[in-house]
Amino acid sequence: MASLLLGDYNDLEVARETSVGLYLTSDDGDLLLPNKYVEPGTRVGDILRVFVYRDSEDRLIATNLRPLALVNSFAALTVRDHSPAGAFLDWGLEKDLLLPYRNQRRDLRTGERVLVYVYLDEESDRLVASAKWKQFLSNTPFEGEAGDAVRLLVADETELGYPVIVNGTHQGLLFHNEVFRPLRLGEQLPGFLRQVRDDGKLDVRLQKEGYGEVESATDTLLKAIQAAPGGRLPLGDKSLAEDVYRRVGMSKKVFKKALGALFRQGLVLLEPEATVLK
Repeated sequence: MASLLLGDYNDLEVARETSVGLYLTSDDGDLLLPNKYVEPGTRVGDILRVFVYRDSEDRLIATNLRPLALVNSFAALTVRDHSPAGAFLDWGLEKDLLLPYRNQRRDLRTGERVLVYVYLDEESDRLVASAKWKQFLSNTPFEGEAGDAVRLLVADETELGYPVIVNGTHQGLLFHNEVFRPLRLGEQLPGFLRQVRDDGKLDVRLQKEGYGEVESATDTLLKAIQAAPGGRLPLGDKSLAEDVYRRVGMSKKVFKKALGALFRQGLVLLEPEATVLK
């Protein structure tokens, strides 16, 4: 047995069956997996992977539902309701996640999405959220070099671009001229490190730079053409930049370079608003 990871997935053994569900065992005591979450055929002794949190009566409980956020992670969640204690966020479970007023940056409307960090409050031993997400970023220097592949989480939008969380640990900025469609708060994207600034923050981009960028884009474009019905991709030299990015995830400039490379290789025929596989 092992101690429970509250707010995370746990692999727990079924200890006994009851009329209300299965009790799973851990070093922190047994906890209930209600009948509605029990898969048919589950027996005593089976090991189940479950998410553990506290129910509305503050009891530890297990579920096979998949939450939208785990403890010690960032996520964009929707405000479902308000109470004297704060806002309640929909995170995919029956009991909503509390965003206390002390953890809010501003007043929030019902239905609004907000980026938060989920953590275990030591005083109450409850999972709560904080919209003051910057204080949970790492202060250590980012280990990476320009050109490295990174994971991006859209955290906000400003006049300069989109503040993002890089690899779940550091703040970065994706400038508007690197983006060719509106990005959604909480959207996760693959990206590349552009530079580490003197203040430790990161500049990132969505595509590789230089020759590697074109080489990667050429391969991506060829696969998209091959997968298109009849080998005819409805994108060409006259297509809008927004359409190019929506379909193949690259800028119009990079698309034209990749298109030229495929044409010189004799792999495609070009039309003003389509590209056809030879």
